[in-house]
Amino acid sequence: MSEIRVPLSIPDVGQKEIKAVTAVLKRRWLTMGEETTAFESEFAEAVGVENAVAVSNCTVGLHLSLLALGVGPGDELLVPSLSFVATANAALYCGATPIFCDLSGLDDLNISADDIEKRITPATKGIVVVHYGGYPADMTRITEIAKEKNLFVVEDAAQAAGAACDGTACGAWGDAACFSFYSTKNATTGEGGMVTTNRKDVAERVRLLRSHAMTATVLERDRGERFGYDVIDLGFNYRIDELRAAMGRVQLAKLPAANARRREITDLYRAELSGIAGLGVPFRGAPGDSAHHLMPVLVPEGDDRRRVADAMRKRGIQTSVHYRPIHLMSYYRERFGSGEAMLPLTEEVAGRELTLPLYATMTDDQVGEVCDALLESVEW
Repeated sequence: MSEIRVPLSIPDVGQKEIKAVTAVLKRRWLTMGEETTAFESEFAEAVGVENAVAVSNCTVGLHLSLLALGVGPGDELLVPSLSFVATANAALYCGATPIFCDLSGLDDLNISADDIEKRITPATKGIVVVHYGGYPADMTRITEIAKEKNLFVVEDAAQAAGAACDGTACGAWGDAACFSFYSTKNATTGEGGMVTTNRKDVAERVRLLRSHAMTATVLERDRGERFGYDVIDLGFNYRIDELRAAMGRVQLAKLPAANARRREITDLYRAELSGIAGLGVPFRGAPGDSAHHLMPVLVPEGDDRRRVADAMRKRGIQTSVHYRPIHLMSYYRERFGSGEAMLPLTEEVAGRELTLPLYATMTDDQVGEVCDALLESVEW
């Protein structure tokens, strides 16, 4: 096995994060408390929304958001298939059915607004939009469709921290939005998530359900602000902790500069890979402000992507695939009878997509090394 010289992703974590986490340990209040409240306030301000609720990860954020919006058995939710499986799983957690939509095209790997319109039925309750790779979906059109059809919109903004569309931040378009702070994300806490919304009712519901639907928090009881508590619904243990919240505050402050560097790296990639026949470079000239979370390329038609990835690994370059379509996963095939030829654009992209390394501390020379390895590995 060759030594990896350029990994797919490296979290940008340093002394500021260590200092913030150490300060929490010294205070000895480790569960959800003042750091969490501050993180929520700062994140809400950064996104430009009224409310932000910190949770243990993005998946539970999606689950709670859908519950807060009244999703239940018999409902259908329109979702992309080219996403991490959590996007669709969250619908199933609520007893709803995910209805998969195709992509906008080979240059725009986001959910298609046209396909959304075609798949709306009387059972459709809402739309879950993924901002693929940090590139904003067509939120102006999608929210117009939702308003016309009386549907809610939830943004799966797991990869879109710091992105914006038509002057509005990703996370401020929908009835709710969910962010991820997983270790590969632009802002990381190792694990963790955030729900953002301008709807007070949604925020209050998510806040209640994330902690067993208890009427008082541990911190409130510890301070003597509340005595005892009641449980008023079937809630969950979806809380974040003070350690991750403290780290998240540092990462949030670093996010604009980190995303700016990611933009520079993406521009270098595009300059190196432009005009190469057969090689697809999606999102070239994409509207809005991307978070530049992923650097996807499409290997030439007919080439063996696995062979290309293996050849690059032998040259010390780590790559990945985003994603195997959810509708082709074994569980979804067996439960819903989905299969090939159901979403032609999604399936074409899924067979050709290869994700190149991209992280804020990546050097210009490393970008060149990755591009050289890719061009040497592809069969022309």
